[in-house]
Amino acid sequence: MNRSGSIVLRARWIVPVGRRPVENGWLRIERGRIAAIGRHAPPGPAGETAITDLGDAIILPGLVNAHTHLEFSELERPLEADGGLPGWIAKVVALRRARPTGDAAEARLVAALRMGLAESLSHGVTTIGEIATAVPRAGYPPVGPRLRIYREALGLSFSGGSMPGAVARDLDRLGGSAGISPHAPMTVSKALGKALLTEAARRDLPVTMHLAESLAELAYVTGGGGPFCDLFATLGAWPADRPPPVLPPSDWISRLARCRRGSVVHGTFLGESPDATALDRLARHRDRLAVAVCPRTTRLLSGRLPPVRQFLAAGVRVAIGTDSRASNPDLSVLAEARELVGSGAVSPAEALSMLSRDAAWAVGYEHRAGSIAVGRPADLVVLAPSGPFTDPLDAILRPDTRVVATLRAGRVLHGQLAGG
Repeated sequence: MNRSGSIVLRARWIVPVGRRPVENGWLRIERGRIAAIGRHAPPGPAGETAITDLGDAIILPGLVNAHTHLEFSELERPLEADGGLPGWIAKVVALRRARPTGDAAEARLVAALRMGLAESLSHGVTTIGEIATAVPRAGYPPVGPRLRIYREALGLSFSGGSMPGAVARDLDRLGGSAGISPHAPMTVSKALGKALLTEAARRDLPVTMHLAESLAELAYVTGGGGPFCDLFATLGAWPADRPPPVLPPSDWISRLARCRRGSVVHGTFLGESPDATALDRLARHRDRLAVAVCPRTTRLLSGRLPPVRQFLAAGVRVAIGTDSRASNPDLSVLAEARELVGSGAVSPAEALSMLSRDAAWAVGYEHRAGSIAVGRPADLVVLAPSGPFTDPLDAILRPDTRVVATLRAGRVLHGQLAGG
C-alpha cells in the first residue's frame, strides 16, 4: 500500500451483490474499507494511487458460510452415512468418544480449527457461522474469517434451572462473536431449550438450530419411536420405555423467533407430516429467521436436496453452508451452490445471494459482510475463470474457476493479488 494508505483493484467484473455487476470496474480500499467503486479509469492524478490490475478476474464480496462445524476439519473424508442420519450420528458419537481428553483434546481442537479456518479462506470465505461444542481456553485462533460462534448444547435429562455453567463461561469468552445453538429437536429437552433461548434473548444473541433434518427425527419428537429411540437407548441418553421430553420443529420455530435473529439449519422435511405446520410457521417469522441449507450433506444423509424452492416461495431467506468435513468432502460454499444450480433448483443469481448477502443476514452480520459497498469492510474474494466468459454469474460457478486471493479488511489472507 502506498503512502496515502490507498490501493485500487481493477478487474474485468466487480459483482457487488444487491447491485448490477460492474464491467471493467475498479474499487478503492482505504484503511481496510471500501472507499469508492467505479468503471473504467479511477479518478485522481496518475501515480498517486497504486493500481493492481487483475485482468479478467471477478471480484466478489467475501463469501459467507452460514453453517459449519470446524471441529471436524482434520477429517480426510466424510463419515459413512449408512443408516441415514441416525446411523451417521452414531458414528459421530463414536468419533468424539475416541478422542483424547485434557490438554491433548485442547490441542487437537485448536489444530482442527486452524485447519478449517485456513481451508475456508482458500475457498473465498471471509465470514463463518460456526457451531462450537467447546471453545478453546484461549478462544478461537484470532486470524482468518469473521466468526459468529454459536455455542451448542444438547441433553435430554436437563429438567430445569439456569443454563449450564460451561455454556455461560464460553459465551463470556466469545464476547461479541457469540451466539447460541440448541442442537436439534431430538437431542434437546424442552427445559434445556428454554434455558438456552432465555439466555440468548437476555444477552441479545443470535440463535441457530438443526430442524427437520430427517423423517426419523420427526418420528422421535412426535411419537417417541423410530431409529432414534433405539440409538439413544443404546447410548444411554434416554430410555426407550419413556416418552422423551422434546418438542416438534414447529414449536422450536416459535421459540427461536423470540430472539432477535436466528436460522433453521437444513429444514429438509419442514412442512411434512406429522409436523405439517412448521414451514408455514417459519414463513410467518421470516423477518427474524432464515434457513441455512447444506446441499451435499443433505444429499448424503437423506438422499435428496433441500427444498429451496419451497423456502423461497414462502418468502424465507435461504443461506448456504457446508456443514462439516464429517459429512462433506470440503468446506467450499461455491461447490454447495453449484450443487443447487446444477440441479435446476436455483439460478446463479439466487445462489450467489445465498452465499453472500442472505448468509450474512442469517448470522447477524448483514451490515459488515455479504456485499461490496462504500464504507463496508473490504472483505473480498478474487476469482479467475479458466477460459473466456461473457456472464460473470455463470463464470463464478464454473468448477474450474479458481480462488486467487481472499481479503479480509483489505489484507490478503490467502493467495496473492497479481498485476501491478
